[in-house]
Amino acid sequence: MYSGVMSTPDRLIEATRDLLWERGYVGTSPKAIQRLAGAGQGSMYHHFQGKQELALAAIVRTAALLREAADQALTGPGTAYGRIEAYLTREREVLRGCPVGRLTTDPDVMADARLRAPVDETLGWLRGRIAEIVQEGVDAGEFGPDTVPDEIAATVVATVQGGYVLARASGSAAPFDAAVRGLLALLAPPPGRAPARRPSPPA
Repeated sequence: MYSGVMSTPDRLIEATRDLLWERGYVGTSPKAIQRLAGAGQGSMYHHFQGKQELALAAIVRTAALLREAADQALTGPGTAYGRIEAYLTREREVLRGCPVGRLTTDPDVMADARLRAPVDETLGWLRGRIAEIVQEGVDAGEFGPDTVPDEIAATVVATVQGGYVLARASGSAAPFDAAVRGLLALLAPPPGRAPARRPSPPA
């Protein structure tokens, strides 16, 4: 399943990431991790002290990958609205749900301060990053002066996470796509308002 050039620790982390996403913390047993990673018990405990340490490494990596993907969409040339649109419409495995967001519904993860921390930090970072972009839009006259960046950022994140729930419940990505279209329609600058474009970064 994993690249043959992947180290044993990486295979163990990737296996744990996949299992946490699909089964949750309780369903992610050491045996299941070892089987999926193609690693023995000795290898697993040579690199990691136990399931909690391995789960923490997996959650930290999942959080970092989400930040990277979100930042790619949110950073670059274009209007604030355009960058938020790029984030909302970026490619996702909608029916699998958000690998970070789903951890918030796992009571074992939320009850463990070490496991919960990267989840909370990542969602906080995402709200803050989007709020910065909304503020840029306010400063450029793209959004109205009464716009509250923190509230818009929370709405964007809530729409994405709620969209995942609706999609999984229905077995279709259509509710997610509808939620995104609805939010973009609400955020769209009024006709005639000409937002300033963010300059392209130097090559």
